[in-house]
This record gives sequence, structure tokens and C-alpha cells, in this order.
Amino acid sequence: MLLHIPNILDRAQVARFRQALDQAGWTDGRETVGPQGAKVKRNLQLPDASPLREELGREILQALARHPLYHAATLPLRTLLPRFNRYEGGGQYGFHVDGAVMALPDGSQLRSDVSCTLFLAEPEEYDGGELIVSDTYGEHEVKLPAGDIIVYPSSSLHRVAPVTRGARIAAFFWVQSLIRDDTRRRLLLEMDTAIQTLTHSNADAQAVLQLTGVYHNLLRQWAES
Repeated sequence: MLLHIPNILDRAQVARFRQALDQAGWTDGRETVGPQGAKVKRNLQLPDASPLREELGREILQALARHPLYHAATLPLRTLLPRFNRYEGGGQYGFHVDGAVMALPDGSQLRSDVSCTLFLAEPEEYDGGELIVSDTYGEHEVKLPAGDIIVYPSSSLHRVAPVTRGARIAAFFWVQSLIRDDTRRRLLLEMDTAIQTLTHSNADAQAVLQLTGVYHNLLRQWAES
């Protein structure tokens, strides 16, 4: 499921993020990937230990917690603290699949089910830099307004096209979902959306209650802790 969710951050938040990131110390993005990823990755990244990453990452997590569509789409169990990257001067990231298991600071591990990119630069600020996600329906190019997020299965083959003008700045992170399977997550999102629509249209209350029960029973049956 490839889903665009707008307005995770508002304009004031984006401006504040950009001011802080424009003054940050960036390092080689290959430091956080394995040998295969390092062969195709050419970008800059905020160091994992940076206090700025901690500060801005926590603010993003708080914003996501307030967004019902994001929660319904990802059903998060664990989330990696967002990282931040910058592509400029031809920087790109060739086709790759994200790592399946990632370490968390407390020593536990996260299975990457959902990949997320939160755009922090407006599309007109740079040329190139499209996130290109490949699936059974072909290749999908994504280049969103600042403050918007794209979520997609971590199993997807994807790349970032070369940036030939300006700078592409974004936050990125991974989610371990309560629902491992992407098809089941999609079905639950569609059902949740239908429930919300029926509720707001004053549909038969008993039917809405019954459908809500089906949603929660499916979630209960499929959820993993």
C-alpha cells in the first residue's frame, strides 16, 4: 500500500525544522547502511547521535500520534526514531530494499514493515529527487509538498533519483506494525475508512456497530505483539 498523507507538519513547523537543519552538521549517509547499500547510496545524513535528530525526531513522532489516518494506515507497534537526510549535487540512492530488522536504542529490535518518508523541502526547491517505488503495478514517482508523508511497504524495491538542482531534505523512518501483512493492513484501513464515512453520514447505527465489531475482531485475530 502506497499512501500519501498530507499535513503531518504545518508550515511553521517545517520552517523551524529547515532553519535548524540548514545549520546542522551533516555526515556521509553510507555510515548507516551495509556493504550493499553503500554501493548505491550517495547522500548526507544527520548523525544518529545528534541531539538535533533526537529533538526533531521526537516532534515528528508526537505529530504522527495526533494523526488518525497515519495511525489507521500503519497500526504502529514500534517506530524507529526518525533520521534526516539531504540530497544535493547529484546525490542519489539506487534501487534497494530496506533492512528487515533494525536495532533500537534499548537493545530490542524492530521488524521493518512500513517505510516512511516525510518531505521537508518543497518540490520547486529542487530538481530530481523523486522517491521511486517499484511494485507489481510498475514504478511510482513520489515528490510531495513539505510536511507531507508517504508510507509504503518496506519490502518494496525503491530508489531516490539524482538531485540536479537545489537540495532534497527529508525525514525517514520505519514502523513495525501490529499487522505484519500489507494486504491485511490495507483491508483494515479500507474498513476503518468505511466505518468513518458511514458514521458521519448517519447510517444505521446497528449496522455501523456490527461493522466496527468485525474490524476489531479481525484486528484481534491478526495482530502480533
